[in-house]
Order: sequence, then structure tokens, then C-alpha cells
Amino acid sequence: MMSLFKKSTQLFKDALSIIPGGVNSPVRACKNVDSQPLFIKKAQGPMIETVEGDRFIDYVGSWGPMILGHANPKVIEAVQNAAPNGLSYGAPTESETLLAEKIQNAFPSMEQMRLVNSGTEATMSAIRLARGFTGRNKIIKFKGCYHGHADALLVEAGSGLLTHDIPSSPGVPKGTAEETLIANFNDLDSVKKHFQTHAIAAIIIEPIAGNMNFILSSQSFLQGLRDLCDQHGSLLIFDEVMTGFRVAHGGAQAHYGITPDLTTLGKIIGGGMPMGAFGGKKAIMQHLAPIGPVYQAGTLSGNPIATAAGLATLTQLEQPGFYESLSKITQSLTHGINQIAAKHQLPCHANSLGGMFGLYWTHTSKIESFQDVSQYDHSLFKHFYHFMLANKCYFAPSAYEAGFVSITHSQADIDHTLKAFEQFCQEYATLPA
Repeated sequence: MMSLFKKSTQLFKDALSIIPGGVNSPVRACKNVDSQPLFIKKAQGPMIETVEGDRFIDYVGSWGPMILGHANPKVIEAVQNAAPNGLSYGAPTESETLLAEKIQNAFPSMEQMRLVNSGTEATMSAIRLARGFTGRNKIIKFKGCYHGHADALLVEAGSGLLTHDIPSSPGVPKGTAEETLIANFNDLDSVKKHFQTHAIAAIIIEPIAGNMNFILSSQSFLQGLRDLCDQHGSLLIFDEVMTGFRVAHGGAQAHYGITPDLTTLGKIIGGGMPMGAFGGKKAIMQHLAPIGPVYQAGTLSGNPIATAAGLATLTQLEQPGFYESLSKITQSLTHGINQIAAKHQLPCHANSLGGMFGLYWTHTSKIESFQDVSQYDHSLFKHFYHFMLANKCYFAPSAYEAGFVSITHSQADIDHTLKAFEQFCQEYATLPA
């Protein structure tokens, strides 16, 4: 099929000569589906367009932030209005405070916060703060959860490491890795064992995993984590880089009604521009420099272009009925996939919350952990990816990634996708076993 995308093929060859692997983030290389990336020229609403001029319904959404669709007019206008005043000052601006206030309105647990430039920076900083606040070094993370590429968090991580079969990463010192303890998602007993033998600074978790596909925590599991941290003087960190403003206006913590000590955000709060944040209880945040001993800094943090885009985005998310509409269109996709897959007895099912969804390529009906999702049918997923691409539907090139729907996806877009999926099921039934 890639022969149809001759310009993308040439651009990829050019990129390979100067960029490792030809991409600036590994999953984009499409190796897991025995393919190569399409090069994108522009995007509008729910559609992306390649350099060849082919248009696709986009279910990647820049891996989450495009909740309003691509090139939202109000976001673009805000950026255009801010840019003539300068791109970065390395000094405070009013827009930083205004954005922080909007975030706090949705996430009351973030009594104070710092703006940063990425989700990785947010989680890295939250871990450092947790260690500085508690005076302990050990942290607990969960197998398959990805929290960015900081050294301490690249242990049994999800996302691109799972896609490329990398269990951890060379370059991470053994001593650093030893400070990170691994537990199993939705398995409270595996967490309790660590507390029996170690002084734990913090637990960090994606309360809804998005980097080993889309996996919901159980209510009792998250409450158990909260109780353990309270009992042992440890901090609970919710990594809501993906789920923040995606699954609900107040993120996964609003959905579950469980309050973490620290929260990390990214993706949406910059409206598509590089942006992240970490925040939590004032007593904890007051340990940051310049008023406390824990150092964290960034010249571009809270820059006026990203904050302008973020303000324009979050303002629109406050509109009444926004999340009801987003959930409805997402459920239309996942319910349709479930009905079609069941009719054709295909080992595939889907689940969603808000504007985030997962497709599971397995007969296992209940997906609760990395072990469950890792049993997927790789051949079936690869066939699905290429079939849907041929039918102008753009899904992530990895079965370990969650999918995303924007408010601009129409029922016609969903109907087109479901029609293509039904054709895929019919074709799959004719393939040799």
C-alpha cells in the first residue's frame, strides 16, 4: 500500500539519513505494523491530510490533545493574536495564572501547580517533589504504565517500549532503576508487598491506562492505593497526562471520586502546543524552589503561545453539554464495533470513557492488566490497521495505544468507520485460518 504514498516514502528516506529511525518519537515509525509513516501536511477538524493530498478520519488526535479537532478556529485565533507580542519572555505573564485558575477549577486537588513543557517533564518533576517531600527514594509504578521517558520511569513502561519489545532502556543506571518498584495494574496485593519491605515515597499510576491500550482501574483498587498511601505517609500521584480533560472535565479523579496528592497533566492543557503541569496539595507544592529546597525550572514553561492556546481550549471545554456530546459520539463508535465484531465472531471488542477508547484484539472479555492486553492477536491487528488505512481511517499503528475522538467527529464519520470495519470483518472471515 505504501507504494501509493510515494512522497511520504521519499520523505521518510530523507528523514532516515538525519533522524534516528526517521522519526522523533518511536511509535511513529510504524514498525509494529510492518509499514512506514505517512507524512502529514495539514489537518482540520476530525481529518488529517497527507503530503499526497489523501484525507483520513483521525482517531489518533496527536495522541490526545485535539479534543476540539484539528485547527480549532478559536485556538488558532488565540495563537495568532499572541504571536506578534513575542514567542517567549522567560518572565511571568498574566496568562499563566489565568490558565492555572482554569485548571484548578476542573481539578480542585491541584491547590497549587507549576506549568511545564511536556508530560514527561510533569511526571519527572512530580517524582522529584515526592521524594523531596517525604525524604524517601523508592517509588512504585505499574507494569505497562508509561509516564514519559525520565530515567526512573522507564522501567516496565508501556507505549513505544511495549510496541518495540523494549522492557526497559539502556542508559538508565542500575541504581536509578532499583529505586523503582513494579506492581501489577488492578492488583492491590502486589502493591502491599512493596510496602511491607520498603519505605515508599510515592505511587504513580495512570488511573486509566492509555499506554498499554485503554484499561480502567477498578474503584476498589484505586481506593486501596489511596488507603495505603495514607497509612504509610506516602504520596499518591495520578498521571492524568492522557485522561486529564479527556475522560471528564475533572479527569479520572473526578470520575472515580478519589483525590490524589499530586496530579500531572499534559496534552490538552496546551491546546496542541507543548505544555504540561504538575500540582497538588499546597503543603507539598510549597517544597518547590524558590520557597522550598526541591529545584525545578524551565525557560519555556508557561510561555505565552502555549498558554494562549490552552486558555482557548479549556474555555470551550467548559461549555454545558460538551462532555455528554463527546461521550455520545465516542460510544457510537465503540458500541458499533462491539456489535459488528460479535456478529462476525471476531476476537475484538471496544470500551470507552469520555473521548478516549480502546480496541482489544483478543477473546478475553475483561481487560484489567498488561498481561490481559498483551495476549492480543498481532496478525489480526496488523491486518485491521492496513485495511482501515486503505479505507481512509487513521488509527494508531500499535495495539498498545488508546484511541481518541474529538468533538468534531460527526455521526457520518463514525458510520463510515463502522462500514469499513464491517467490511474488514467480512474479509477476515474469508482468510485462511
